[in-house]
Amino acid sequence: MLVQGARQTGKTTLVRARWPDLAYVNFDAIEDRERLRDVPAADWARTVGPAILDEAQKAPWVFEKVKHAFDAKRIAFSVLLGSTAPLVLNRVRESLAGRVFIHSLWPLMPSEILHPADRRPPAPLLDRLLRGSESVDATLREERPVLIGDEDANRRRAVDHLAAWGGMPALLPLDDEDRRDWLRSYQQTFVERDLVDLARLEDAAPFRAFQRLAMIRTGELVAWASIARDAAIAPTTARRWLDHLVQSFQVVLLPPYHENLTSEIVKAPKLHWIDVGLLRHVTQQWGPLTGQQFESLVVAEIHKWVETTATDARLSHYRTRSGLEVDLLARTPHGLLGFEAKNRAHVVASDARSMRAVAEAAGPAWRGGLVVHTGHALAPLVPEYSIWAVPLHRLL
Repeated sequence: MLVQGARQTGKTTLVRARWPDLAYVNFDAIEDRERLRDVPAADWARTVGPAILDEAQKAPWVFEKVKHAFDAKRIAFSVLLGSTAPLVLNRVRESLAGRVFIHSLWPLMPSEILHPADRRPPAPLLDRLLRGSESVDATLREERPVLIGDEDANRRRAVDHLAAWGGMPALLPLDDEDRRDWLRSYQQTFVERDLVDLARLEDAAPFRAFQRLAMIRTGELVAWASIARDAAIAPTTARRWLDHLVQSFQVVLLPPYHENLTSEIVKAPKLHWIDVGLLRHVTQQWGPLTGQQFESLVVAEIHKWVETTATDARLSHYRTRSGLEVDLLARTPHGLLGFEAKNRAHVVASDARSMRAVAEAAGPAWRGGLVVHTGHALAPLVPEYSIWAVPLHRLL
């Protein structure tokens, strides 16, 4: 089994609690790497045996040794953990093909913040929309228009925490000052330990500048030449460094929708930063979320849910050269869903103009759309196209 995800998302805690009898090896420690590097593959089962192998991407040779022991039927199970995606390495991907179950662990989602003690918190409304076969209208018309009392307040408090500090589990019990200190330490560790290894950096300063520029551009189309120019690096370096951010679970590059529904589509991916807390620390933007940051929050949470639950949904954005834009489209086995993020408490039918055009072009494949906002009321917005206004804390 491979469990991968950003540093400090709780991979080690989760796995050691689930399999307490397995030996534990941490390849973050140089002495562990050096001690086991020279162990022959034929002796791996006898020397290490079934084990939890943490930060495995720092010892890529370990995948071959585990494969050899597994194929020889000398071990039946091990868990490898990685804070960057080990399977981007060709030889690792080939070694594990057909032999490994892969799970990605992301920062906490609102349902997990709301139910911190539950091993399996209740699925949010988003799950029903993505997995269901009904139209959005059929799913939402049975929902209460407004929640009241503690139910509403607690859901909103979970989303507010996510928007203020991000979803790293260690931040939950801390006060605000300690949260800032924790984020500062996390950023330093992430760049100096993970990225220096992954990107083979001799000087981390140019990457820090590039990372900040990428954060400022969250919610925007990726323009390689522009970000490379502003960071004073080559476009090929910008592409490579952005790939490193994707591989280390910091960024999602949302691909463009592949069909021309209304007019010629823009084919550039859209950049979304996964964790708002780290973004706020690096950019020092501690005020209200901007519209682009709110959009990234919505997209990131939907992405995290799809990846965590292995939901059959292909996520993309839609933008045409004529100016139509939908923040997120989700292609499911039962049809197409649209999501538009609006960082305000009240939305109107004109906020769904682009989504309406996509709905007309998609025809029977269209299941409906959501204009996600910060207010309280869940209500139909464009009934003829099954488009609803949905508060973020109701969706997640």
